Amino acid sequence: MNCVHISFVRHHSACGAEQASRSAVCLCCFRVLLLLLNGSVCASETDGTFSVMTYNVHEYALTDRDGDGEADDPKPESECRAVVRLIAAQHPDILTVQEMGDSSVFEQFRRELLAAGLDYPYAELLQRGRMEINLAVLSRFPIVSVQHRTNEWYSIGDSKVPVARGFLDVEIQVNPQYRFRLLAAHLKSKVYSPLGQTEMRRNEARLLNKVIREILEKNPETNLLAAGDFNDDYNSVPVREVSGRRGGPMTDLRPADSVGDVWTYFWPSTDGFSRFDYIFVSDGMLKEAIREQTRIIRDPLTYQASDHRPVMAVFRAAD
Repeated sequence: MNCVHISFVRHHSACGAEQASRSAVCLCCFRVLLLLLNGSVCASETDGTFSVMTYNVHEYALTDRDGDGEADDPKPESECRAVVRLIAAQHPDILTVQEMGDSSVFEQFRRELLAAGLDYPYAELLQRGRMEINLAVLSRFPIVSVQHRTNEWYSIGDSKVPVARGFLDVEIQVNPQYRFRLLAAHLKSKVYSPLGQTEMRRNEARLLNKVIREILEKNPETNLLAAGDFNDDYNSVPVREVSGRRGGPMTDLRPADSVGDVWTYFWPSTDGFSRFDYIFVSDGMLKEAIREQTRIIRDPLTYQASDHRPVMAVFRAAD
């Protein structure tokens, strides 16, 4: 397991090689220009709010897409562009993503966002072995504490099973007076497992809630946000575990899109829709939530970018 805290590393494109010649010097100059010229980047600083987006970017990684047995095929460029355009249109202050590739792919993703006008100087990639479905967070604000959960295990029968993707756990200092803690998760998918995919997901959710309870037992007023792809419906046992069936209550912000739809995942095989992506907050952070600005992003690009839709919440940066 590798927990990667990175700024800029060697270039390796997940969406083609046309950006390979961009130099680090140009990138740094462009970053300075953005700070001076891009009003949208600094908008939240003027009104005392900040935004958090969670987005499953669907295999933003090098994988075996052509069936030759080699994990060397990037996400198609059209899909990558759609992902970046969707994010750039919303310009979240903090972005947590699921299904991110390795560190080189992650750095390319950051460069693409920077070219689109989004500068995230602070970032964390939680990379689990050779897996290409990693968790990551990007932030305009300093990440002041990192304590990823990478040693969580559960038992099913005689089998002892790890939480495959771990839980990303960071604290973010939004301003001198306000910080919050972010837990990001990508629970077991609905893909078949001989151990039972629902039972595996339920156990991962139970362990996520165990982390939540531990944090809130130490300080019930903690500004705590748990977000990600939980791979199940709101009334399912796994999601009820996250929300606090065993204690450590968390509130689902339950955003909707511009026409009132709440689905975040599209099933191409059945033309079905589900809500798999969530933002939960503790009582301490619920008071800061601006519910009328919290939303699911409705945009035709979502169908091209991923099988999920982004979810974004907005908060006041004051206790």
